[in-house]
Amino acid sequence: MDIDKDLRSQIHQYLIQKTDFLQVKDRLNEDQLRVFVDRAISELCRDLNIVLTTESRIALIRELVSAVMSLGPLRPLMEDKSISEVMINGANAVYIQKSGKIELTKIKFNDNQHLSHTVQKILAASGSNKRVDESSPFVDFSLPDGSRVNVILPPCSLIGPVVTIRKFSSEIATVDDLLKLQMLDKKIATLLIAAMKAKLNIVFCGSTGTGKTTALNVLSRHIPEEERIITIEDTPELRLMQKHVVTLQSKPANIEGRGVITIRDLFVNSLRMRPDRIIIGEVRGEEMLDLIQAISSGHSGSLAIVHSDSPDDCFSRMVMMTLMTGIRLSTEEIKRQIANAIDLIVYIELYQDGRRRIANVTDIYYDEDKDKVTLTDILTFEEERRTEKEIIGHWKLNPRKPEFLKKFAKRNVPMPDGFFV
Repeated sequence: MDIDKDLRSQIHQYLIQKTDFLQVKDRLNEDQLRVFVDRAISELCRDLNIVLTTESRIALIRELVSAVMSLGPLRPLMEDKSISEVMINGANAVYIQKSGKIELTKIKFNDNQHLSHTVQKILAASGSNKRVDESSPFVDFSLPDGSRVNVILPPCSLIGPVVTIRKFSSEIATVDDLLKLQMLDKKIATLLIAAMKAKLNIVFCGSTGTGKTTALNVLSRHIPEEERIITIEDTPELRLMQKHVVTLQSKPANIEGRGVITIRDLFVNSLRMRPDRIIIGEVRGEEMLDLIQAISSGHSGSLAIVHSDSPDDCFSRMVMMTLMTGIRLSTEEIKRQIANAIDLIVYIELYQDGRRRIANVTDIYYDEDKDKVTLTDILTFEEERRTEKEIIGHWKLNPRKPEFLKKFAKRNVPMPDGFFV
């Protein structure tokens, strides 16, 4: 039953703000919780003069109760906003990532069967229509709040069910939020906002959990509203605010091993959908070649994420992924094509003090005079000193004019006077 988003939001807010739902939900069993939610929905409908069908009411109650009951012992961890990741290694080992540091919690499940039952309830409450069992022992899916879940079961896991939940933070929504978190400074913000408006082709890179998707989500808000954006992902994580967004998701094989639809399949199809922008949640294979060819044929403004440990490593991975296609071009020619297609590499790192920072904003271009690809850092985080709690440093600007500035001029996107020499 499709329920209007505004109505769902109103009921969520009513439960939290006008009732003692947060105080009583941990003390009520499932039946009592259903009665409580049903009463709250009736009161809201009466106050706002809303007519709700029986089917919609049942669907809302099921959704709200499932969201609370499905998490089981994990609920306090999911409700703690300071926790960014929950990692469950079997019934007796539940770890969290908090302030960039991993620590073991006191939370335990009764046994692996209890954990498996909780996994199935979380999966059912997600509404993803995916399955996980012995015949299909791993799965990726998203929770209604945007958090991403990965599950792997025995026999692939030898320690029982292993669950990794990367929580989605709705509190990081603007560039100002990133500035407060010291993920970047105003110079980087100015440059990357202008880069979005000028339709530069940007790759965000870094290791797992460094905040690549978060940074892309926030900066993508500066894509002009009138553009048609197509996103392509394995698991939905991108949260774009523009109205004209088409979201595509890859599809794994069914029980018979058929019906798989890859990121590359979706990318090739997206080129026929009249995109102004194409955003790929993560490039990890042969779709790299299609991305480069699409950019070279006029699809500027593409954004993508690549797992890597430095801008140089990111470039090497892009070359390697292109070579995986078996294309009959020399490595040097592939490097030249990538350098001509990609304008910027934004490398994000999780530092030892627990802060995620943009470590490098790198200009990538093909130097015709030297006949080679050149990567030049425009902005670099330089460490000054360390205290017991944090790393103190600043971002150093390379005043040399980068190669992509001509695109700024072409699209009439100004930079502050004196930003580059």
